[in-house]
Amino acid sequence: MKKRMIAAMLTAMTALSVFGVTAMADDDELVLFTWENMFPQEVLDGFTEETGIKVVYSNFDTDETMLEKLSQAKGGDYDVIVADDYIIEQAVSEGLVSELDKDTITNFGNINPLYQGQFYDPDDKYTVPYGAGIPLIVYDPDLVDFEIKGYSDLWNEELKDQVAITANYRVINGITLLSMGKSMNEENVSVIEEAGQKLLELAPNIRLIQDDNTQNSLLNGEASVAFLYTSQVTQVLAENPDLKVVYPEEGLGFGIMGAFIPSEAPNKAAANEFLNYILEPENAAKCMDYIGYYNTVKTADDLVNPDLVVPDSVTKGEIIQNVSAEADEAYNKNWTEFKAACGQ
Repeated sequence: MKKRMIAAMLTAMTALSVFGVTAMADDDELVLFTWENMFPQEVLDGFTEETGIKVVYSNFDTDETMLEKLSQAKGGDYDVIVADDYIIEQAVSEGLVSELDKDTITNFGNINPLYQGQFYDPDDKYTVPYGAGIPLIVYDPDLVDFEIKGYSDLWNEELKDQVAITANYRVINGITLLSMGKSMNEENVSVIEEAGQKLLELAPNIRLIQDDNTQNSLLNGEASVAFLYTSQVTQVLAENPDLKVVYPEEGLGFGIMGAFIPSEAPNKAAANEFLNYILEPENAAKCMDYIGYYNTVKTADDLVNPDLVVPDSVTKGEIIQNVSAEADEAYNKNWTEFKAACGQ
């Protein structure tokens, strides 16, 4: 009798699992997949308190690792993913991304239009921007006798041996092209070669080419002007708020992280709720202050650290994209010759 009762209970439990208990448990859970330390715990806890949905935080090391795992899962396993712009384009092209439910994401209008309509999501169907990386010029006004307004000013002869720059070959080629009124993603090899000649003219002004801790050259007086990554801009201003930040008049070059819902996400309803939640101004400000990227939620501009807000006067921006092998070879040639001319 006892054996029959146990068997009946096991059968009933199996049936419940198949017909709904497991699904109910999933409804109370959201799997978030991104890099480490991308969300403040208070925001994740607040989402759980408001919705009853537990956030399971899973992380990857590179965008490529993320795409490989998402492909293996055939668009499943994860509910929300935050990754970089270029890899999102690949995920969309492989059919691994769902269209957003904007009837649920009622805060979608809070997004700053500057970060929308980009190459990886031109119609804003798939992604919610989650912070932007924007390399900028920073200089010491006590050491520079003129106002720097854009990339072109880096070529000023008064800055001989005073400029520190980061070491990304496409970015430096890109800002050179912007100074010429061209695209950062120029494909015409003759135009790229022209940019290479202009880069060589910049060499006498270059003091340092370095990716890590480039901001220290400003703090220790080695350089009076620097072209820095977002995190470096934030750090250098924290240590010396008297330095001046330049949003180049030729337009910004930036990268955007985007949040998206995989095509076979187990809990799409919760995913849409989560995206709506992080678009609320107070939550967006907490997130951007935490990760130190430029704020992509316009309605949070008055709440976030002002150093993470791009001025309203800036309306132009471009993201570096993949180019043809021929163009990329030309960019690499420019970079090699430029570094040699700088003695680095």
